[in-house]
Amino acid sequence: MTKKRYERPVISKHYSGLMNKYGGRQMTPPKTHLDGIAVKELTEKFGSPLFVMSEKQIRNNQQNANRIFKNRYPKVQFAWSYKTNYLDAVCSVFHQENSWAEVVSSFEYEKAKKLGVKGEHIIFNGPDKSSEALLHAIKDTAKIHIDHFDELYEIKKITETEKLKAKVAIRINMDVGVYPKWDRFGFNLENGEAWQAIQRIASNKNLQLIGLHSHIGTYMMSAEAYRLAAQKLSLLAKSIKTDLGIAIEYLDLGGGFASHNTLLGQYLPAEQIVPTFEQFADAIASGIFSASFKTEELPLLILETGRALVDDAGFLLSTVLANKRLADQRRAIIIDAGVNILFTSFWYKHKITPAQESGMHSEDVTLYGPLCMNIDCVRESIVLPPLNKGDRLVIEYVGAYDMTQWMQFIQMRPNVVMIMEDGTVELIRKSENLEYLLDREILPVKFKKSSKQSKTKH
Repeated sequence: MTKKRYERPVISKHYSGLMNKYGGRQMTPPKTHLDGIAVKELTEKFGSPLFVMSEKQIRNNQQNANRIFKNRYPKVQFAWSYKTNYLDAVCSVFHQENSWAEVVSSFEYEKAKKLGVKGEHIIFNGPDKSSEALLHAIKDTAKIHIDHFDELYEIKKITETEKLKAKVAIRINMDVGVYPKWDRFGFNLENGEAWQAIQRIASNKNLQLIGLHSHIGTYMMSAEAYRLAAQKLSLLAKSIKTDLGIAIEYLDLGGGFASHNTLLGQYLPAEQIVPTFEQFADAIASGIFSASFKTEELPLLILETGRALVDDAGFLLSTVLANKRLADQRRAIIIDAGVNILFTSFWYKHKITPAQESGMHSEDVTLYGPLCMNIDCVRESIVLPPLNKGDRLVIEYVGAYDMTQWMQFIQMRPNVVMIMEDGTVELIRKSENLEYLLDREILPVKFKKSSKQSKTKH
C-alpha cells in the first residue's frame, strides 16, 4: 500500500446560501508529462526552471495553418517571424516546413543566413536598417520593406553609388477599424503618404517595387480587420498597375494573429473568443478576391505569423521554493521562475498546472518569482491546490517572445530543451553561468590593482 501524500489542513470561509458567480471550481488534472516525457525527468536532468519546446507541436501548427490558408487562396507563403522566437532549433523547424524568414534587425538577418535561408527568401522589415545591412540585403536580393522616407533615400543612394538594383516593398499603415491605430510604422494610406512613396520608387530606375506590406497590430481578435487590410492593399495594387504599369508580385499581411493565451482582465478564456485560423483565412482571402484580380494576376499572399504558431509549443517548468501567508491572509507561493524569463506574465494569464498529484482542496493564491523585486509577480490571483517545497508547476503558452524578451537580472537564463518528434530530448540553448556573464565585461587596470592591494591588506 502506497503512502498517501500529506495535505496540510486549510480553513476556508463559507457563506450559507450564497453561490459563486463563476460556478463550481473545477479541478485541473496535473500535467505530469510533455509529449510523453515526464516533467520530473526533464527537471532532474536539465534543472529548474526549464524551457521546453515541442517539435511535434510546431510542425502540426505550421502544417495546419498552411492547409487552412491554401484551401482558401491558391498562392500562400509563410515567413517565420524571427523576433517571436529566434532560437536556431525553432527557426529550423519552420524552415523545414517551407517557411521563409521575416527579420527586423541585422543580427536576425545574419541568423537566417547562417541557417541556410536564401536572400530571396528573407523579408527585411523594421525601422532600423543600417547602410551596411541595406547593402548586404540588396546584394542578396532580399525583399526589403521600406519603413520611412529616410530609408528610401538611403536605398536610392546605395544603389546609385554601388550601381545596384534593389527589390523593395513598402510597409503601409491604414484605418481598419482597430484603435489605437498602428501608424508608427510605414507610410499612411489615407493621407496620401503611401502613394507618394510608391511614385518615388516607380520613378527610380534602380528600384523595383515588388510588394505591399501591412501589419495592423498584435494579438488581433478581429478577423474583419484583416479583411479590410487585404481589400485595401489589393485595391492599391490594382491602382499601381493601372496608373504606373507596375504589377505587384505579393501582398504581405504581416502577423498579429492572437494565440490562445488569455489576456489579463479578459473574462472568457482566449479559445472562446479568439478567431480561428479558418476565420482569419476566410477574411483575408475574401478581401483579396473582392478586388477582382484576373486569375493569372493574383498576387502571392505572404503571412508573417509568429505567436499563433509557436505559443502553445512552449512550456516553462518551475519548482516551488516556499509558501507564505501575506498580511491579508492570502496564501503566496514562491517559485524559481520570475518575470525576467516570463516577460509575458505582465499581460497574459498563463495556464499554470501542477506537475504532480495534489489534494482536492484549492484556494486563490498569489504566485511570485524568486527575484528580489516587488514587481516579480507571475500571477496576482490563481486557484491552485496546496503545493509543497520542491513540487513542480508547468506554465503553458510560453513559446512566443519569452525566449527573445527574457533578460539576465538577478537570476541567469536557464536551459532550453526541445522534445523531438522521435521522443528524444535535445538541449537547444545552454543555461548561463558567471563566466558567460563576465565574458563581455572589461575591468580597467586601475581597479585590478586596487583589488590586489585589498587582498594583500587582508
